[in-house]
Amino acid sequence: MKALYLVEPGKTEVRTTEPVTPAPEEVLLRIGMVGFCGGDLNGFRGLFELQEYPNILGHEVGATIEQVGSQVPTEFKPGMRVTVYPYLNCGTCVSCRKGRPNACQDNKTMGVRRPGAMTDYIAIHWKNLFTSDKLSLRELALVEPLTVGFHAAVRGRVSEKDTVAVIGCGIVGMGALAASVNRGAKVIAIDIDDSKMEIAKMIGVAHTINTTKVDLHEALNEITDGDGPDVIIEAVGSPQTYRAAVEEVAYTGRVVCIGYAKKPAEFNTGVFVRKEIEILGSRNCLGEFPEVISYLESGKFPVDAVISKTVSIDEAGAALAAWSENPGPITKIMVDFDR
Repeated sequence: MKALYLVEPGKTEVRTTEPVTPAPEEVLLRIGMVGFCGGDLNGFRGLFELQEYPNILGHEVGATIEQVGSQVPTEFKPGMRVTVYPYLNCGTCVSCRKGRPNACQDNKTMGVRRPGAMTDYIAIHWKNLFTSDKLSLRELALVEPLTVGFHAAVRGRVSEKDTVAVIGCGIVGMGALAASVNRGAKVIAIDIDDSKMEIAKMIGVAHTINTTKVDLHEALNEITDGDGPDVIIEAVGSPQTYRAAVEEVAYTGRVVCIGYAKKPAEFNTGVFVRKEIEILGSRNCLGEFPEVISYLESGKFPVDAVISKTVSIDEAGAALAAWSENPGPITKIMVDFDR
């Protein structure tokens, strides 16, 4: 089998690995599509604090069941198309005991702290599979990154009463946009790339703001009649965007933080108190897989527009390096194992 390894920051290799055999409660999956995520990009750049090296990348999966173990429920059959819940929690830390395993203190995400899916076959416990007979393999590979944005909307308690601004329109930000639109909110997309703004319009946002062309504060004031957004979801991970989220959110509003800032962010904490705002972290997902699968099955999401490039596993390392050199226009790179 071939597998794409992130060997060290800035270096990938396609290596040959041993075949895998499923345990009694596992399913053998033939990998069809795997997406690169922002974590892969930051791991390649040496900027992701959780990334372990060397490691097989990949946790955004579209696959087909090849074989089932002897103790797998009969509902799972060879030939079914699936995606994978890629997180492994400890079950004993305070987050797990509170029923929030997405924030497990010892979380091991595929491709980050344990081997990922960027290989021909993987064996996965049946409880970590989600099926769809309507979605293609590339659509299934979009489910996991969209769940992260959907979870952020849950954390922000987004409703039809809210005006929601999402800062950053990568694939996770697109998920937050889609979730907020789907919940009936008035949604504002904020980015520095016009091509991503066009995709945001396809999702159904009410307004777009390119901060290289207009002043963010003035634009938000105009859209919200001076109030500011009720909810701002930060999906970039920079000190500047973290600060902007806090400064621009409405009084008594909610700020939801997804992005990992690469440097410390400085705040005027008086703003927290005067506005009486809520600042909420949002990590991974918690039960959003079925919701996202249903949303994608509805056909509302512009799948073709979001996928920027599709490459083979032999081309994947070069594609990741090129993305690192010029990340701006790229939304999603897919690795197709049938190429």
